[in-house]
This record gives sequence, structure tokens and C-alpha cells, in this order.
Amino acid sequence: MEISKQIVLVTGANRGLGRHLAQELLARGAKVYAGARNPETIDLPGAIPLLLDITNEKSVAAAAELANDVTILINNAGSYTGASLLNGELDLIRMEMDTHYFGTLSMIRAFAPVIEKNSGGAILNILSVLSWVSFDGAGAYAAAKSAEWSMTNALRQVLAPKNIRVSGLHVGYMDTDMTAGIQAPKSNPADIAKIAIRGIEADSYEIVADDLSRKVQQNLAGGVKGVYPQLF
Repeated sequence: MEISKQIVLVTGANRGLGRHLAQELLARGAKVYAGARNPETIDLPGAIPLLLDITNEKSVAAAAELANDVTILINNAGSYTGASLLNGELDLIRMEMDTHYFGTLSMIRAFAPVIEKNSGGAILNILSVLSWVSFDGAGAYAAAKSAEWSMTNALRQVLAPKNIRVSGLHVGYMDTDMTAGIQAPKSNPADIAKIAIRGIEADSYEIVADDLSRKVQQNLAGGVKGVYPQLF
């Protein structure tokens, strides 16, 4: 796939990885819609700001009507509450699921027909290493990302006959506002954006962007003992 010939919508493009994704796409010559709840915060020359709240069905439908030439959808918009599944507020847990699962699903349901009409293309879901492994401080987020991973696996089979490749990006901590309070090794989001776009360009179904994600992926074959050795 030649990125310079694509029309791309990036959700959550006003900051963090989303902004770097939009910036990288623009540098490669793509037409870019930059989706955000507050489009006035989009400050990327050349990007087309687009009002978009992925948890609001009317907002998603309006975006699909406006950006009706899209060939690539990048589902990047996300939330992180730090809610525990056992003790966290249910409203916060629901918000994680509404954003990462139902919001992403709404975007795909709205834009898959658009991409099909435009002769096919790609959808990239920004997942996480936490779609494969979890811990209490990120229980709600990890559960939502795991659900999004399962959705990615299901929809890539449904959409492949329509000439739409559905991919997932797995990555650990990145140096963004979302992880500002976390003390751990972090990737540069600009580097991850380049890896992600190269993955789309190469028609990859799965893009594993860092060493941590690769290690966890390998450990999945070991079952519970492989992923959570502390339990044994």
C-alpha cells in the first residue's frame, strides 16, 4: 500500500501518539483528517481538523458523512482511568469499555462501508501490550484493550473479503501525557508512529512495536505460568 495515495482518519489526533501518527502520515504525503473532541486543538499544518467523539454515535455518523473519501482508519483515541476491576468505580470501568471497545466498534461500523466504497484500504487499531497481560492498577484498561483485540481478530476476518485489512498495533508504555505519572521505560511515540505506518504500508496484520510486547507475546504460549510466573 502506498501511503502517499491514501486518505487517512486518525482519531485522538490532538496529542500523544495520535498527533505523531498524523504528523508521520502528512510527512509521507497522505491526506489526513485529524479527529478530536476539540478540533481547535489540532495544530498540524496540512491536517484537516474533524470534530469527533468516538463514544457518541451521532458524532461518529457525522464524521463518516464528512470524511467520505477515507481509505485508512486509525483507531487511536483512548482513555486510561487506572481503575481496578475489583474496587474501582463501575462508571470508570464502563468508560474504558465505552472508549476502547464500543467507541472503536462504532468507528469501524461507520467507516468500513466508506472504505469499501473507496475500493478498499485498511483499519489499524492501536492496542497495547495490556491486551495480552494485566495487573490490578490497569485492570479496567487491560480488560477493554483485550476486548478490542478480540474484536480486531473477529473483524479482520469479516472485512478481508471487502478488501479491508484490519491490523492491530501492540506497544508498551510510551512517553505521552497518559503515562506521565508512571515510572517505567517508555518508547518515543514518534518512533512508534513510524513503526505503525510502516506496518500499514507492508500490509501487516499484527504490528508488535517494542521488546516488551514481543516478550509478552512469546510468553502467551506458556499459559498462565508463562504470563504470570509470580502466581507459582
